[in-house]
Amino acid sequence: KSVLSLLDIDFEGYAIGGLAVGEPAEIMYDMVNFTTDFMPVEKPRYLMGVGKPENILESIERGIDMFDCVMPTRNARRGFLFSWNGPVRIKNSMDKNDFRPIDENCNCYACKNHTRAYLRHLLVANEFLGFELVSVHNVHFYLELARAAREHILAGDYKAWKEDAIKKITDNETKETEN
Repeated sequence: KSVLSLLDIDFEGYAIGGLAVGEPAEIMYDMVNFTTDFMPVEKPRYLMGVGKPENILESIERGIDMFDCVMPTRNARRGFLFSWNGPVRIKNSMDKNDFRPIDENCNCYACKNHTRAYLRHLLVANEFLGFELVSVHNVHFYLELARAAREHILAGDYKAWKEDAIKKITDNETKETEN
């Protein structure tokens, strides 16, 4: 009923809020499906506060165009970094002597210029530069995620790519802690 009454106002775009606040992802996806069915496809659709990469990719498939969330920077400050090889917990003691970049395939400033060991040192020492560098990395990851999603939508193979991407970015939970 709410969506239908908003359509009469003919806004420039539409926002969906009140989701991603603890409910299971499937319930969120059901609500996004239900709501977007009523929204015009030619107007931007914004899903507020959704930040997990897998939730973003699933929501894109359901017709969402824009997102916002503090997750990339908040997680970075806590030493949790996103990568195409799965999450990296940079504050782990194993990173103390790890002279690789966060992600060897990443072109962000942090990965091109600094090692995991150095970034870990900065974070453990509570150096502001460390928080900036890992935030730069996470925001870069999100921008690349959106760029790749758009590329695969245009190529017509989004669904297959999405499944593979979600597996890659979430599948490394144990590998990072075992190395």
